[in-house]
Amino acid sequence: MIKTNVIIVGGGPAGSSCAWQLRRRGVDCLILDKAVFPRPKLCAGWITPEVVADLEMDIAAYPHRFLTFEVTRAHLFGIGLTMRSPQHSIRRIELDHWLLERSGAEVITHQVKRIERTPNGYRIDDRFECAALVGAGGTACPVYRSLFREINPRARALQVAALEQELPFTWQDRDCHLWFFEKGLPGYSWYVPKQDGYLNLGVGGMTQRMQDTGASIHRHWEHFVTSLRRRKLIDAGLALEPRGYSYYLRDGVEKIRHENAFLVGDAAGLATRDMAEGIGPAIRSGILAANAIADGGEYSLESVSPYSLGAGLPRRALEYGLSRRWAASPAAKVHDPG
Repeated sequence: MIKTNVIIVGGGPAGSSCAWQLRRRGVDCLILDKAVFPRPKLCAGWITPEVVADLEMDIAAYPHRFLTFEVTRAHLFGIGLTMRSPQHSIRRIELDHWLLERSGAEVITHQVKRIERTPNGYRIDDRFECAALVGAGGTACPVYRSLFREINPRARALQVAALEQELPFTWQDRDCHLWFFEKGLPGYSWYVPKQDGYLNLGVGGMTQRMQDTGASIHRHWEHFVTSLRRRKLIDAGLALEPRGYSYYLRDGVEKIRHENAFLVGDAAGLATRDMAEGIGPAIRSGILAANAIADGGEYSLESVSPYSLGAGLPRRALEYGLSRRWAASPAAKVHDPG
């Protein structure tokens, strides 16, 4: 039996940031993840200046691809908006591995199947024991499934289904482009260049709304690719094979701690309600959970904003289109299949 103070289930940005902060606070921890790092990860890879600050990153010393956009071009209801606040892109396969190594925590490759409450904490698969447990395993996190699903049901109306691909590509337009609600899509699509010849393309839409209207994320992907070719952002003959995943936009998140178990990142459903940004909330929640464990204090998401944009019309329009319009549905709060 391996025993430690804290076990973190999931080695992505939420889990590795939690481990990094715990170790800085002098708390022993162990990370369990079913994947071997570095591992591919579907994600647009857009990070904000707030992420850089929370991670205390020295951009000049970061050893992997890191591209700064001085301009982000948003296309909303056919209107072009230019955002001039610097933003950045990374490759998740690189960033996640770097963060995990930087944390200094021990990492064991293990797929968590069973979690039991013990008098002194938690036991996992009769192999691991800990006093505190952190669920950082994304949408399908076993900590959420075992300990939180009944007490913190997710809002199915806020579930996003996405199709995405990252590929080597010599892009010509170095600006990040975001399209919202094109062709009736209750969501967004993106074109995110990466440094040194990589490109991330994706489409995400609100699952319940698409089901209600008979829409298909695959048909929206086909429309998106056609529009990219028409705009000459990708080559006509480029072969694409996207893969899918899902996550949740931020709701009330009523229960993020149960006894000495904590949820962080996508396991808690923290992607922002306007821009569907997930990396920033994941990292900050991981750090906050670590501080709560180290201090024996409160774990609160008060400093984790549910929005990426400041108050104003663009934020209100995006929130309405992505979340508020559907959140009033009678089926909004139901136990998801986890």
